[in-house]
Amino acid sequence: MADHTPHQRKIIARYYDHRDEIVLTRLSEIVTELSLADTDRKLDQLWTRAAKAMNTLQVREPIAAHILNARDAEVLARHVRDWLKQARG
Repeated sequence: MADHTPHQRKIIARYYDHRDEIVLTRLSEIVTELSLADTDRKLDQLWTRAAKAMNTLQVREPIAAHILNARDAEVLARHVRDWLKQARG
């Protein structure tokens, strides 16, 4: 990999400083997409993305399993809301 300029290093550092917030924003977008999804295939893809995002956030396994087993956008939305409050507060 090539060396990065100081400007690029700052951008990369800012990304990792705000990574949790970025992933939480992605999860909230997934909640919206889940409520609009019209096919089972699309729902499966969205739940897979949600699982990866929760893994990135290091959500405890029992909580992630509960959310994924429920496959309910409302349950995911409540948890995302709580996680956003914790991240901002």
